[in-house]
Amino acid sequence: MNLLMIEDNQSVCEMIEMFFMKEEWDATFKYDGEEGLQAFMDAPDKWDMIILDLMLPKMDGMEVCRAIRKKSKTVPIIMLTARDTESDQVIGLEMGADDYVTKPFSPLTLIARIKALHRRVELLGGRSEEEQSHYEIETKHLKIDRKTRETILYEKPLEGLTPKEFDLLYTMASNPKQVFSREQLLQIVWDYEYFGDERTVDAHIKKLRQKIDVNGPQVIHTVWGVGYKFDDSEIEQ
Repeated sequence: MNLLMIEDNQSVCEMIEMFFMKEEWDATFKYDGEEGLQAFMDAPDKWDMIILDLMLPKMDGMEVCRAIRKKSKTVPIIMLTARDTESDQVIGLEMGADDYVTKPFSPLTLIARIKALHRRVELLGGRSEEEQSHYEIETKHLKIDRKTRETILYEKPLEGLTPKEFDLLYTMASNPKQVFSREQLLQIVWDYEYFGDERTVDAHIKKLRQKIDVNGPQVIHTVWGVGYKFDDSEIEQ
């Protein structure tokens, strides 16, 4: 993988770099928000993943994340935060981060998160243009090709889904009308324990719904006190 890590603590970067080298990953380190964003903008297709600190000089992680998402909807972003409040983590996810790691963290924890997120992105990777598209999911109004990440809702492409938003929609649409609890979605979509931080799911559902609204009526429904479900069977359009 080719990683861009934006982190102002050079000691942390030096430590993490040793672990990256052991994994045979190429990593570029930038120590303030402006330099980090510029490194991404100079070669947006170069990076397989961004590791982004929340608290940065010159430009904070939230601003950097927002700017990256305007350029790329799909590059995976892991946000690092020293803050303990859930609200900061939820805001980071709403800005477009796919995951977060709270400082202080073990390098092995960060490596595991990177591998888990990269594994899911690779599983959803595209095929060559010559290969014929195949929709694994076809409901009344939705079609999804998991390999090419093509998502058609109301006969229009559903644009700008992040890896986690795509995974959420795919998971629920695979079992229409089935109600998924937040805990179930954490386990299925995130592929590891989140220690009960169910706001992660809510933040991603909110962003997913905003993108669905652009295409037409809402297909993700809240089942109060339980969780969420996908259902487009009653929608006429």
